[in-house]
Amino acid sequence: MPRNRDHSCVPTRTSRPGGGGKDEPGGGRRRLRPWRLILAAFVWALFFALLWLLWIARDLPDISHPPPLPEPARATVLAVDGSVLTTYGPKPGRDLAPEEIPEIMVEAVVATEDRRFFHHHGIDPVGIARAVWANLAAGRLVEGGSTITQQLAKNLFLDPERSLARKMRELLLALYLEQKLTKPEILALYLNRVYFGAGAYGLDAAARTFFGHGAGHLDLGEAALLAGLLKAPSRLQPLANLEGAWERARRVVLPAMRREGFITEEQLAAALEAGPPRLAADLGAGVRYASDRALLEAERLTGGWQGSVTILTTIRPDLQRRAEAVLRRVLDAEGDARGARQGAVVAMLPDGAIEAYVGGRDWRLSQFDRAGQARRQPGSAMKPFLYAAALEAGVRPDDVLPDAPITVGDWSPKNFDGRYRGPVALREAFVHSLNSVAVRLILEVGPEAVVAMARRLGLEEPLQPSAVACAGGAGGAGSSISSRAYAPFENGGYAVDPYMVLEVRAEDGPVLYRYRPADGGGARALGGGAGDDARSHAGGGGGGHRPARAACPALPAGGKTGTTQDFRDAVFVGFIPDHVAGVWVGNDDNAPMKGVTGGSLPAAIWRGVLAPLAPPAATGTRKAAP
Repeated sequence: MPRNRDHSCVPTRTSRPGGGGKDEPGGGRRRLRPWRLILAAFVWALFFALLWLLWIARDLPDISHPPPLPEPARATVLAVDGSVLTTYGPKPGRDLAPEEIPEIMVEAVVATEDRRFFHHHGIDPVGIARAVWANLAAGRLVEGGSTITQQLAKNLFLDPERSLARKMRELLLALYLEQKLTKPEILALYLNRVYFGAGAYGLDAAARTFFGHGAGHLDLGEAALLAGLLKAPSRLQPLANLEGAWERARRVVLPAMRREGFITEEQLAAALEAGPPRLAADLGAGVRYASDRALLEAERLTGGWQGSVTILTTIRPDLQRRAEAVLRRVLDAEGDARGARQGAVVAMLPDGAIEAYVGGRDWRLSQFDRAGQARRQPGSAMKPFLYAAALEAGVRPDDVLPDAPITVGDWSPKNFDGRYRGPVALREAFVHSLNSVAVRLILEVGPEAVVAMARRLGLEEPLQPSAVACAGGAGGAGSSISSRAYAPFENGGYAVDPYMVLEVRAEDGPVLYRYRPADGGGARALGGGAGDDARSHAGGGGGGHRPARAACPALPAGGKTGTTQDFRDAVFVGFIPDHVAGVWVGNDDNAPMKGVTGGSLPAAIWRGVLAPLAPPAATGTRKAAP
């Protein structure tokens, strides 16, 4: 018989106490140890991370075809004769080969932006750790850890979105760039594409825009200035903020170059002593007051534009240069000694076309436009408006009023020389700018009539209808406005609207704006008889009579001085045939000057500007070129 298979005869394994099996207590499988779980999680995480990186890397850009730079937009401001006054926007530059980039520029950028550039492979863990530590210590973001290669990848090849995916693309692209290009090639590509401000992309364009020469001629100070711009090119661009740009170069870039051993202590000291480099704009800085106003006016007239434009202005180059030079010469010779540190000049044709426009002593030191933005008291330069109103009301030049003490409210006006002359004809009162007679005349014709006349003549600034305001010129009037309000005395009585822009033309040809004279020559501000009498008053006398006549002894010339309380403002506004000009001298902080009156420094400047224009080639009112 076959042997009986009795499973009961098969020996059984004795269970361990507790009844569990070998793999797992209770008879199940044994529990995995923690390190095996961690290893499995890491492997899977690495697997998915690699898949994610491959997904991201699928659309990395082709570094062999960098995207084109933005088309630079320029605005070229021309004088009335077609010569160039100023060009806004970058000068054209070219891509530089690695060997063409000056070593001093390479050292300035590396010391400032990425000191370990030549020792990493696109990503710098040391730099990242240093930046994290610096930011934690400061409690805010003060330092970034991006390498130059990362900046190139981000700025040139990637969009500006802030996301983890874009950051990973940046890191992958930085590693790829380091594999495909040499360090000099990476630097060249970076410096040929990076933005330096003022519309200048690339090192060569920046050097030409800011310094007037190519990148190959950069010196230490210029290289340091350019390297410092990379942190904040719009805020620090030197044409608008030379002080801020040089401060960063002086405090950050040059010391970093010294720490890295790129320059010696002697070179550092020499660069600091030399100060900020000379900008190309310095060559024509004086005309910038005029061209800045023309640019703003063109933007207002056109509503703005895309691309590059040419702006034709009414500025007469010889007169503009003379106005700049005369203002500077007079203030340099006498201004400092007499406490007069600033001035402004505006000259125009009687139809309102501005021929010369100077808003200050030196545009390089202050871009504030005192001719258009400042509102200073004109003093007795307001009196022609009073006499014009009186003449229109029927008062005659030979009418007599007493020059004697008078009080209006709590104001008791005094004459400049402190004397009273008794009964005087109005013509004589105007010649000597007698304040007591002016107040009596205001009370006779009414302050409202004086304000209305000033408005008709073109004075737009706030002016209270009071004897104080109308006689003493309390209120504000920029030099260009004052010249505007005097133009009717020369052009036959017509109010004018000052203008500087004749044409705005796009670079590709279309005309965006063209000046058209008003039909009929504008509104009549002065009646014929009153206008002739007023002109006779201004031309044949007035506080400005002697300076005006001294300038142009053979021609009718007239004008009016203005001096405010404590000599805080001094003004001279006057005209010769075909030209009107206003001059202001004073201080930005409203500090009093030392006895400077409208008949002194302002009149001297006025003479220096207008005297060469006499005698004119032809009589009559000359219009600006269409």
